[in-house]
Amino acid sequence: FIQWTTEMASGKTEYGLIPAQDWNTPSFINQTKYDEGIEEAISRQILYGFSKSYRNMCHFNSGFFFRQELVNQYDYYFRVEPGVEYFCDFQMDPFRLMREQRKKYSFVITLYEYPDTIPTLWETVEDFFNEYPQHLHPNNSAEFITDKSPIGTNALDLGETSYNLCHFWSNFEIGDLNFFRSQAYLDYFNYLSKTGGFYYERWGDAPVHSIAAAMLLDKNEIFHFEDIGYTHVPIFSYPESKQIKKYKRCIIPKDERNLNVGLASCLPRWWKIGGGKRFLKEYYHEEEYIAYKEHN
Repeated sequence: FIQWTTEMASGKTEYGLIPAQDWNTPSFINQTKYDEGIEEAISRQILYGFSKSYRNMCHFNSGFFFRQELVNQYDYYFRVEPGVEYFCDFQMDPFRLMREQRKKYSFVITLYEYPDTIPTLWETVEDFFNEYPQHLHPNNSAEFITDKSPIGTNALDLGETSYNLCHFWSNFEIGDLNFFRSQAYLDYFNYLSKTGGFYYERWGDAPVHSIAAAMLLDKNEIFHFEDIGYTHVPIFSYPESKQIKKYKRCIIPKDERNLNVGLASCLPRWWKIGGGKRFLKEYYHEEEYIAYKEHN
């Protein structure tokens, strides 16, 4: 793995081992309750419900990836998972785009979470904002993840909402590490972690990241890379426009369905309620931008 990734990279690569204390199950987790939760998850056939290592991974990706020694030297990250594929050329520098446009979190795919994995997550989020109302951003994206009208700075209003399960799929992320290092996010993660929900249930890092981005950030600080063709099995996402696929030199597997135009996608909701549908002209070839305008 190290040899191949070093050979593929154009720049310097570094590798490190995650410290055991950042990965392993925290000592405050009640082992009996934990085991009972896993048995229940197995009996209900919850996705990855049997796996302790999966829970460790979600806990780590929610609260520790941005604290790693090798990561501390950087301001931005691009999460790349084993087995993913990219169908279109990257014709811009995504880090430059994030920095110059002051974006703090970006995604390609947004869809609905499995409700059985997070039965108490939202009520825990509500409790958090009742205790830390100062962290709720006044120009948040709460409308994207709930079915309530705009939520202002009064966190008590959250009591009338419910989570609609929309989340950004976190196996693709490009983001600002300083967002995760902020006091707001650290307070949020620590509050969630101490409840044990990552282990007694099976909270994924995707809804945890998504709720944080929607509630702690200005909605205009979240960006959708709609021109990046991407898959993490079993879901595919790619631009529909023939012109954009041409100018991006996309090679998309035949007969694979595009999640973005299916009922399982939350993308139309994001375009309507979230940060909107945007294509930043200055970061793309002129022909590609013209194709986008013609398609939209």
